[in-house]
This record gives sequence, C-alpha cells and structure tokens, in this order.
Amino acid sequence: MNKPVKIVQQSDGSEDGYDRVVSFLREQLVTGQLKTGDRLLPERDLASALGVSRPVIREALRALATLGALEIKRGFGTVVREPNFTALSDYFGLVLAQQAGAVDDVMQARIAIERQAIRLACSRALTQDLDKLTQAVQAIKETIGDPVKGGAADFYFHTLIVDAAHSPALSSVYAAVAKLLQQSHTERRRVIASVPGVDAYLVDHHEAIMLAIRRKNASEADALLAEHFEIGANLRENAADMGTQRRSKPHATQRVP
Repeated sequence: MNKPVKIVQQSDGSEDGYDRVVSFLREQLVTGQLKTGDRLLPERDLASALGVSRPVIREALRALATLGALEIKRGFGTVVREPNFTALSDYFGLVLAQQAGAVDDVMQARIAIERQAIRLACSRALTQDLDKLTQAVQAIKETIGDPVKGGAADFYFHTLIVDAAHSPALSSVYAAVAKLLQQSHTERRRVIASVPGVDAYLVDHHEAIMLAIRRKNASEADALLAEHFEIGANLRENAADMGTQRRSKPHATQRVP
C-alpha cells in the first residue's frame, strides 16, 4: 500500500479556493511529484494544507476524477490513476461537436499526427504491428460494401499506424480525438460509397501504405498517406457534386421546358 503523499502549499493567494486546489494538484501531476498509484492526503489534511474547506477539496477531486486523473476509492482515499484518455475523448467530442467546422479542424490534426506516426512506424514497427496492419487491410477488403463496418475497419487501420509508431505522446493525442474522428469517418464512407473508383481507392491505397511501412520506407509511406488523404477529400467533393446534380435533375413527371 502506498503511503499518503505529503504536499506543500505553493500559492500566492490570488486564486479562489477551487482553482487553487485544482492548479496545485495539476502541477503535482504534471511535474511527476504525484505518480500513478500514489495516494493523496485525506480530505481533512488537504483542506488544512491548502487553506480551503473540505467541500472545496471534494469538488476539485471529483473534477479531476471525472477527467480520469484521479480515482476516489471509498474507505481508502484518492489515488492517482494511470492515464486513461477515454474521459478526455468524451470531453473533446462534446466540446468540439458544438463548434462549427470542428470536424474539419480535427481532421487536419489527424493528418498531422498520422503523417508523423507513419514515419516513426517505418523504423519502430514490430512484427506484431505489421501483422495487425496486414489483417486490417484484409478486413477493409471484406467490408468494402458496408459503410459502417467498412468505416470501422478503415479507421482501425489508421489507428494501427499510430500504434506502430510507439509514441505515447502521439497515441495520447490521437486517442483524445478518436471518438469524434471515428464518427466522422463512418459518415465520410457513406458519402463516398457511390463514387466511381472508390473501392480501388479504399483497398489499393491502404495496401500500398501497409507495404511501404513493411519496407521501412518512411518517405514513400508519408507520400502515400498524404496522397491518400488528398484523394479522400477529392472523392468527397465528387460525391457532393453528384448529389447536387441529382437534386437539380427534373423528375420524370415534370415537364422540361
């Protein structure tokens, strides 16, 4: 059992009680003075050390627990949790979904993350990573006609690229926006499903990217991935144009002047 972590108050008194507690604990977590598995002082002692009431301590701890940074164990105390980005993903999804153009902005972040990840993957990918990517390409082939299952298989392939980079920082940021990305990914698959040539794009391009990673050719893999995203954007534009043309055509029962 971990001993309670002793803390020293460091505040200039300019913040209110809640903000002071959250800022202090965040600083302790960021600097590593509080590590996974460490148990905080009891609420009473924290309140005394930070000069706030116990309800303020309780509110701050619950807020950090909601973010996944802490875990409040009844009868034991508050413990620092191993980083888990599920809660952060939910938070980003809720916040970004309310902002116009958020998905497009997140998509740009995704491109930046994946392009760096694929370069790292070319030098860091393990045998099991390569095997998973090969299996993911097969899954894309098998689900090519299903926007939902196919979208999930497609997104899983791209997630594996980030995993194969073996970069905790890239994986953490990617995981934080993954839920929003996956939802938009499926929608994009529905949009481009009827565009001519989409099947070849979905199968051939993913396979080419996988093979470039296997060859450990970072420049080739990055170029293919950049092209992959560009083609995807063009296909969505084509789908939008096709939809506009269909809506503008007169119905059979209409008289054409």
